[in-house]
Amino acid sequence: MRLNVLLWIVQGLLAALFLFAGGMKLILPPEAMAGPISLPLAFLRFIGVAEVLGAVGLILPGLFRIHVSLTPLAAAGLVIIMTGATVVTAMSGPVAPALVPLVVGLLSGSVAVGRWRQAPSLGSLRPLNGPLSARVEA
Repeated sequence: MRLNVLLWIVQGLLAALFLFAGGMKLILPPEAMAGPISLPLAFLRFIGVAEVLGAVGLILPGLFRIHVSLTPLAAAGLVIIMTGATVVTAMSGPVAPALVPLVVGLLSGSVAVGRWRQAPSLGSLRPLNGPLSARVEA
């Protein structure tokens, strides 16, 4: 029970972070997103969409109890994004700022592992009612 509450807290914080970061990548002009390493605008917009979808994937499946197996997949996708962010940040200068995306990636990985253990198998992506919900809650 405590693990579930802790996972929900981490998921909520990560969702807020990724919703904000992804939203900024979608609405800011290209000049405002220029960093020490130049990345194509289309790539930055793609990352923004992936972050927003990842934020939605962290919250909505568990909130509506539909396709809860998608939450660990969303968290795993965010781990991939944060791995790239850690590498790009470390390449751009001092290594210390790369600790932020590293920690966010580790938190996302924790959510992926924690929810993967609680989720039904990927072969049964259907709403949680009937015998399936008893299997997940046990």
